[in-house]
Amino acid sequence: MSAEKIRALNDAFRTTMTGGQVFLTAGVDALPSDVKAKVIRRVVTFSEFTPDNDPHQEHDFGNFTLAGRKFFWKIDAYDGDMQFGSEDPADPSKTTRVLTIMFANEY
Repeated sequence: MSAEKIRALNDAFRTTMTGGQVFLTAGVDALPSDVKAKVIRRVVTFSEFTPDNDPHQEHDFGNFTLAGRKFFWKIDAYDGDMQFGSEDPADPSKTTRVLTIMFANEY
């Protein structure tokens, strides 16, 4: 599997929020709509990848602080039926990407 291809697919999904499913945890979803919009914008524009938050260089995780709260986002790659992990996350025909946005304490 190519980390470069997975990274490109993850970045395309995260920055457009199309081509997969996006979930907000209950805590994030309960935020006022203007704050929630800022959180989503931070995920879409996130670029602070480091060896600590991106050890495999796949751009599948990030964290940031907004309005005094720490947030995480995570992309998981599932098979087409969303029952198991994808056998090949670099192949979009075999993968359903899921982006979850959460408070750090909900992880």
